[in-house]
Amino acid sequence: MKALRHSQRPVTALGVARETAIVAVAALFYFLVRGLIDGREADAFANARWLVDLERRLGLFWEPALQEWSLSTGWLDAVANWVYIWGHWPVIAATLVWLLLRHRGELSRYRNAMLISGAIGVVCFVLFPMAPPRFLDTLGFVDTVTLESNAYRVLQPPSLTNQFAAMPSLHVGWNLLMGIALYRHATTRGAKLFGILMPVAMYTATILTANHYLLDGLIGSAVALTGLAAAEGIRNRRMVLRPAPVAPLPRRVRTGRTWEAA
Repeated sequence: MKALRHSQRPVTALGVARETAIVAVAALFYFLVRGLIDGREADAFANARWLVDLERRLGLFWEPALQEWSLSTGWLDAVANWVYIWGHWPVIAATLVWLLLRHRGELSRYRNAMLISGAIGVVCFVLFPMAPPRFLDTLGFVDTVTLESNAYRVLQPPSLTNQFAAMPSLHVGWNLLMGIALYRHATTRGAKLFGILMPVAMYTATILTANHYLLDGLIGSAVALTGLAAAEGIRNRRMVLRPAPVAPLPRRVRTGRTWEAA
C-alpha cells in the first residue's frame, strides 16, 4: 500500500527536472569519454577480427548468412531497420515516462540500472573498442540502415556517437531492461507480451542490420542484468538503512479514577 501511494503521488516539475538532469549529465559524460576512442580505429578493427575468429572457432559466426537470408526476402531487412531505429530510444523514453507517471517508486531501479550498465559499457568501449560488422564489407556485410534509411544517421549523427562501440550491445541490453520493467509492472497481457518480444526483436535487428555481432547482444544483456542487480542491491540497502517510522503513542483516556489506553 505504501508503494502504491508513492507511485500515485503527483509528478512535480522538480521531479521531472531532476530526472532530466541525471540523463543530461550521463549523456555529457558519454560524449566526453567518446574522445578517448578517437585515433584508435586500428585497434577497433583488430578487435573485430579477433571476435570474428572467436565466433568461427565456436561455430557461431552466423551473421553473414543471416543477413544474406534477410536481404533475400525483400522485406525483412526493412523491418529490421525499422526496429533498430524506432525500437530503441523511443521505446526507452516511453517506458521511462510511463514509469515516472504510473510507477514512480520503480523508476529509480531501472534508471540506475541503465546508468550502471552504461558505465560498464563505456569502460568496455574505451578499453576494447570494436568495429561493428557493417564496417567489414569484405566479409559480405551490408550497412542496411545507412543504405535504406536516413532517419537513424540524422537522429544520431556519426560525429556525436561512438562508431566503435559494438561490444557490448547496449541496444540489446537497455531494451532488455525496458522489457523487464514492462513485464513486471504492466497490468495488461499485451504490454507484458511486448515486454517479452521487444528485446528479442531488437537483438535480431542488431544482427540483421550488421550493427552488432551475435555475441555483442548476449554480453550486452549480461551487462544490463548486472546493472539491474546492482541497482536493486542499492535500493534494498537504502530500504534497510532507512529508519522505520515511529508508531504514534496510544491515546490515553480517563475512565473513573484511572487512565487506560484507548
